[in-house]
Amino acid sequence: MHSVINLDALIAAGEDSRHQFKRDIAHVDKLAAELVAFANSAGGQLLIGVADNGHIAGLTSSDISRLNQLVSNAASQHVKPPINPLTTNVDTGQGLVMVVEIAQGLNKPYMDSQGRIWVKSGADKRQVTAREEMQRMFQAAGLVHADELPVGHCQLDDLDQVEFSRYFERRYGKPVSSVGIPFEQLLQNLNLARPGAPNLTGMLLFGKAPSNQLPAFVVKAVAFPGTVLHDTQYLDSEDIDGTLPQQYQRCIAFIKRNLHHVQGKQSFNSPGQLEIPAEVFEEVLVNALVHRDYFISAPIRLMIFADRVELISPGHLPNHLDTEKIRYGLSNLRNPALASHAFHMLPYRGLGSGIPRAVAAWPKLEFIDDRQGNQFKVIVKRGVQQPEGANEGANEGVNNLLVLITDQPGLRGPALAKWLGTSPKNVERWLKQLKDQNLIEFRGATKTGGYYSKTSSAT
Repeated sequence: MHSVINLDALIAAGEDSRHQFKRDIAHVDKLAAELVAFANSAGGQLLIGVADNGHIAGLTSSDISRLNQLVSNAASQHVKPPINPLTTNVDTGQGLVMVVEIAQGLNKPYMDSQGRIWVKSGADKRQVTAREEMQRMFQAAGLVHADELPVGHCQLDDLDQVEFSRYFERRYGKPVSSVGIPFEQLLQNLNLARPGAPNLTGMLLFGKAPSNQLPAFVVKAVAFPGTVLHDTQYLDSEDIDGTLPQQYQRCIAFIKRNLHHVQGKQSFNSPGQLEIPAEVFEEVLVNALVHRDYFISAPIRLMIFADRVELISPGHLPNHLDTEKIRYGLSNLRNPALASHAFHMLPYRGLGSGIPRAVAAWPKLEFIDDRQGNQFKVIVKRGVQQPEGANEGANEGVNNLLVLITDQPGLRGPALAKWLGTSPKNVERWLKQLKDQNLIEFRGATKTGGYYSKTSSAT
C-alpha cells in the first residue's frame, strides 16, 4: 500500500525533468535514449505502464519479463558508458507499473549506441548538438580542457620565444639552449603546444599579440561614479588585453587608481593605503584569469562602483563546487595546464587557498554562482556609507575626501559624495574643514569648476 500511495502521488504530480511516463516501450534504442537523458541530467524515474496523461494502462507479467530484459540490454549494450538502473514493480490493482530508477551519472557525458548525447529538457528530452555545450560536458567529465586545445590559425612563430626563454630559465635554472631538443618539442613537453601550433595556454601566457587571435579573452574594466550599472557616466574605462601576466598587472593598476587611498593616522602628504587590501584583488583576479571557462567566448568584466567592486567571470563554478565550498578552500582545476604555469608567473598559490586568503583579508566578500547566466561573480564591498550628520569617523571621512580630490582632481560636491558613498551634507562639512586648513581649493567657474588638492601637482 505504501508503494501504491507513493506511485499515486508521483502520477498525480505529472511529468517533469525527473519523472517520465511511458505506456510501453518496445524499442531498445528509444529506451536507451531515455536512460541517457536521465543519466546526463539530474537522474530520475521512468514509469512504464502509465500513459502521458497519467492514466494507468498497466502491464502484464509477460510485459514485465520482456521489459526487464530490455532495460538490462539497453543499460549495458546501448548506453556508453554502461549504467546500472534499478527497477521496482508496483501492483496498482489496474495492472503492474515498472518504475525504473536512473541515478545522475558520474561519468558524463553518456551516449546512446549511435553516439548521440541526450539531456532532459523539461519533461521531454533533447539531443545535444551545439559544440560549446558538448565541450562543456566533456570538460566537466575531465575528458577535454579548453586550455590544452590548439588555437586555430596560430603558428609557433606567434609565440614570444624571448619571453618564453626568460620564463624557462627562471623556472628551471638553465637556458633553453641547454635542453638539447627542438623548440617545438619542448613546448609540447610543457603542454604549451600541439604539433605545429600553440595551444590556448601557450598563447595566453607567451603570445606576441594574443588578443588578435583571441579577442574575447580580455578584461573590460569600467569605473562608475554611482552604484548602478546603467549609469550614463563613467569615471574611467579600459579594455585590458595582452598576455595573462600583462592583464593581471593592468587590472591591478586600474583598481588602484580608481579606489581611495586612506591616510588613517598618517600625515596628509603620505601616499596612504588602499581602502581595501591589495591582496584581496590579487587573489580574486588570479582566480578569474586562471579558472574562468575558456570555452565561453566572452570577456571578464571588472566594474568599480561607489559602494563595491564586481568581478564577473564567464562560466559558473565547475561540477560539485558551490560558494560555501570555495570559501573553505575546495577547488576544481578547470584549466590544469594554465594553472601549472600560472603558479610560476602570477601570484597564484594554487590548492584553493586564494579565496580563503582573500576572505581573511577582507570579510566583506560576496560570491554568486549564477548557473542560469553561466557566470561567477565576486562582489567586494567598499566602506560603509556614513549616515547624514554623523560625527563618528568624521576624521577618516576628511582624509578619504582629501585623497579622492588628490587622485581625481576637478570633481564637484555631488560626484565626491557618490564616490565616497556618503551624503552631500557630509561632503560639504568635510570640504569646509579642508579649505579651512588650506589643503584644497576650488578652481574654475562656479558651475563648471571643481576641487583640487594643494598638496598635489594636478592643474
